[in-house]
Amino acid sequence: MARPAGPNDKSRYPSEPSLALEQFMTEYGTSILRTAYFYLGDRHLAEDVSQEVFLRAFRHWTSFRGDSSVKTWLTKIAIHACRDKQGLKMMKEQPTDPLLMENSVLRSVEEEALERLDQTTILKYIAALPVHYHEVIYLYYYLDLGTRDIAEATGAPEGTVRGRLHRARALLGEYLAKEGLAL
Repeated sequence: MARPAGPNDKSRYPSEPSLALEQFMTEYGTSILRTAYFYLGDRHLAEDVSQEVFLRAFRHWTSFRGDSSVKTWLTKIAIHACRDKQGLKMMKEQPTDPLLMENSVLRSVEEEALERLDQTTILKYIAALPVHYHEVIYLYYYLDLGTRDIAEATGAPEGTVRGRLHRARALLGEYLAKEGLAL
């Protein structure tokens, strides 16, 4: 069993890629799926991207240096995979996917998470923000990444991320104030 370690310590995970992959999927599967859905707005594309993320992680696990946390590394892979899938376009509004709205008793945790994501009013306001603002809001608040990790995942300088986060909060506050809502 791997010894407990800090979030950036690669030794926390098995050195064998298939074992590490299993642990990644258990720990971060839902988070990666939600991130892909947030970027793409389509459940099936999000599932494809999630599989691709974990396949890439499997292939490159032995070359991962551990300079960032595994969560940041996987998020970076997910962001790039989503950008590859849709160019640089990010969804502007949450689509209604009939498969997410089924009242099936046997729904997976991922489907329930995606439904909650789709039904969250605040996300509609976040999605209305310019792309670079709603990206940092999502990564900061929904994935719990710090500004350094967001910078690593998106390829933007950390100061730029902090500036975007500040401006995104201000714009989001303005949107909500116009609707009579408060953060």
